[in-house]
Amino acid sequence: MKIEGRDSRSVWIEPDGWSVGIFDQRRLPWAIERLVLRTVEDAAVAIADMATRGAPLIGAVAAYGLALGLRADPGDSALEQAYARLLRTRPTAVNLRWALDRMRRRVARLAPDERAAVAYAQAAIICDEDVSMNHAIGQAGLPLIEAIAARKGGAPVNILTHCNAGWLATVAWGTATAPLYLAQQAGIAIHVWVDETRPRNQGALTALELTQHGVPHSYIVDNAGGLLMQRGEVDMVIVGTDRVTANGDVCNKIGTYLKALAARAHDVPFFVALPDGTYDPATATGADVEIEDRAGDEVAFMNGADTEGQPITVALTRSATINPAFDITPASLVTAYITAKGVVSDAGELADLSG
Repeated sequence: MKIEGRDSRSVWIEPDGWSVGIFDQRRLPWAIERLVLRTVEDAAVAIADMATRGAPLIGAVAAYGLALGLRADPGDSALEQAYARLLRTRPTAVNLRWALDRMRRRVARLAPDERAAVAYAQAAIICDEDVSMNHAIGQAGLPLIEAIAARKGGAPVNILTHCNAGWLATVAWGTATAPLYLAQQAGIAIHVWVDETRPRNQGALTALELTQHGVPHSYIVDNAGGLLMQRGEVDMVIVGTDRVTANGDVCNKIGTYLKALAARAHDVPFFVALPDGTYDPATATGADVEIEDRAGDEVAFMNGADTEGQPITVALTRSATINPAFDITPASLVTAYITAKGVVSDAGELADLSG
C-alpha cells in the first residue's frame, strides 16, 4: 500500500535482519514516524500504548514480539514469559491470542537453538497470510459495491466506515477498506464517509490512507452518520471488527453499535469485514467479551498538532470520564459478514472460518 508515495507494509523487518519496524500511529496523521522494536518489551509497549493498533496488526506485531523474545532467550521459561507479557497488553481483540497461540504451538516442541529462526519465519507467514486474506475480503466485497453502483447508474456509491480498518490496522489492504481500494481500481465511483472515531481519532488514519490512494472521502464527526443515513446519503456501511463471537455478535470500536442501529432504522445495509483470525468460536456471545476500559485521559485530553505540525495537547474537561474502547453490535443488526471465503449472511455459517 502507499504512504508518502512509496509501497509499504505496516510491519517489516529492518535492514539488520532481525529488529522489527512499525509506524508510530500515535503520531499519525500529523507526522509519519517509524519505530524500531528490538525486544519483547518494545513490542508489548507498542501494542499497549497504541503505537500499533488494529486487531490483525496487533496479532502480527505480537508474533514478531515473541520472535524478538526468543532471539534474546529461547528457553522454555522465557517463551512463557514473553507469551504472557504480550497477551496481557490488550484484552479485547482476539487476534492477539490467536497469533500468540499459533506461534507458541509452532516453537514449543523445538530445540531452543531452533526456536528464534522458526519464530521469525512463522511471523512472516502470519503477515503474508494477512495480506492475502485482506485482498480476498476485498474481492468478496467488491460485488456488493458493484451492485449498488449499477442501481445508481454509475453515480458515486456512498460508503460509511468507522474507526480504522484499513491497511494501517492490518499488514496491507485493510479489511473494511480492501473492497474500497478494489472498487477504485475497477473504475467504480465511490465516496467514503469517514467517522472521526473519538477519543483516539482513528478515522484520521483512514482519511490519511484514502488521501494517499486518491479515494474521494469526507471526514465527519461521529454523530453525523445518522443524519446522513436519514437524508439517503449513505448507500452502505462497512466496518472492521476486533472479535466476532460464535453467535455472530460483533465487538468493534466504540460507536459501531450506534451506526448499526441507524443503518437498520434507515434500511442501509451494514457489513462487517471479518478475517479468519478475528472469528472467535470459543466465545458464545458478545456479552461474554471483556471490554477494554482505557484511561480516562484519552477522553479528557485531545492530542493533535498545531498549524505548523508541532504536537499539542488540549484539555477538554475536568469532569470524571469513562472510556470503554469497544461496544457490541448484535448479530441481528448485521446484514452480512465479508470474509475471505465469501459473503456470509447467516451467523451459523461462520463456523466454517474456524476450520
